[in-house]
Amino acid sequence: MSTVPIVMDIEASGFGKGSYPIELGYSQRHGEGWCTLIRPEQDWVHWDSQAAQIHNIPRELLLERGKTAALVATLLNQQLEGCTVYSDGWGQDYVWLARLFDAAGCSPHFRLADLREIISPQQAVLWHATRLQVEHELAITRHRASNDARVLQLTWLRTLDASRVLH
Repeated sequence: MSTVPIVMDIEASGFGKGSYPIELGYSQRHGEGWCTLIRPEQDWVHWDSQAAQIHNIPRELLLERGKTAALVATLLNQQLEGCTVYSDGWGQDYVWLARLFDAAGCSPHFRLADLREIISPQQAVLWHATRLQVEHELAITRHRASNDARVLQLTWLRTLDASRVLH
């Protein structure tokens, strides 16, 4: 892959059956971030207090400031039309993205793929230490989906550059 990947991260109400997306963010090819809270649908009632402590987003805030699933799906389709977007938690993120688009009554016009598809074995060796370094350098104080996406994207870039130097 020669172009910088678009990386997406999704925060959710918890893990497992019944969980749903509460925040979605991504980092574009040039590092521009986009993030939004998602208002729970009427039948989205699952809430895991441990997950809430990690993302520090109260359900009340989602109800007050979150965008509807239909609006988020429309915005994503407009902004990511025809793109492949990568996620490091593809298994869960795919399910949460499907739940969002199902509630919106439409399909994504982009493809969500596993970030591991574009990480070489050389990059994988460097991944963990590089990610810790990126997190330290960015000194992000708020756990947010777009911040997580940017950390992953920068980690991919740095490990790509480092693996090219090594070979």
